[in-house]
Amino acid sequence: MSVFSSPAKLIRWFALILFPQLAAFAGPEVVKDLEYARPNGYSLLLDLYLPENASGAVPVVVWVHGGGWKNGSKKNCQAAWLAEEGYAVASINYRLTDVAQWPAQIDDCREAIRWLRRNANLFGLDSERIGSWGESAGAHLAALMGTLPYPNDEHVSSRVSAVCDWYGPTELLTMPPNNVGDGRTEEDVANSNGAKLLGCTVKDCPELAKQASGYDNVSKDDSAFLIMHGDEDPGVPISQSVQFYERLQKMGVPSQLEIVKGAGHGGKLFDTPEVRATVLAFFERYLKRG
Repeated sequence: MSVFSSPAKLIRWFALILFPQLAAFAGPEVVKDLEYARPNGYSLLLDLYLPENASGAVPVVVWVHGGGWKNGSKKNCQAAWLAEEGYAVASINYRLTDVAQWPAQIDDCREAIRWLRRNANLFGLDSERIGSWGESAGAHLAALMGTLPYPNDEHVSSRVSAVCDWYGPTELLTMPPNNVGDGRTEEDVANSNGAKLLGCTVKDCPELAKQASGYDNVSKDDSAFLIMHGDEDPGVPISQSVQFYERLQKMGVPSQLEIVKGAGHGGKLFDTPEVRATVLAFFERYLKRG
């Protein structure tokens, strides 16, 4: 059979020429270390997980890793299993706080969305059905991908249709590590992850903290949301997710809050058949065509 016997095979043939690493596929196809942007000469990479035997353009979920905005990488993508369910998954790196401060992180996430849209035909992606999913600091960014106003001057849209937020901080002004009290000193707050992200403490730059908070950017035209949070989370108070959900509901944004009983800040209770079924049902509803 000719390599040109179908549009999908033709696309794959060109992809093999441009990206030789495609030849090493086994199981769900993984294309690693694709450069999606180079801000100020800093190379930003993503890994693309592709479903096997796709019969047409597939929806995309962008995975945004956690790590307090200062650690972590695209490796060990927790969303990769979605490739077995007919989704493409893009696991992205973004600039950490030792490289750049806010708003570099959300700028990078948005540029990854634009890159996926620009290259949708090459990889068999559906540019109209893109969602985001993140954990912890990555969920903070994923949530902003669905709430922060989109740039008016962008030539390729960075809009996402659905967001899965796993225990992300959604209001930096009220995150405990960002505020003095309960044993935290001014010095502790100045060295907090939030201060490193913003380049200042939330007390000194409250408007910047609001700009960088999903809660403070909710509007009626936001993306659909699935929020999941452990009721024993010691790192991000569950109140962050509860108040975020309540504001989304108040604005009429399609949203769902799932409390994971007995779970802390992530962990094995977020990797169960029940949790996967909830996540899959959400993306099926908002990213799959009927």
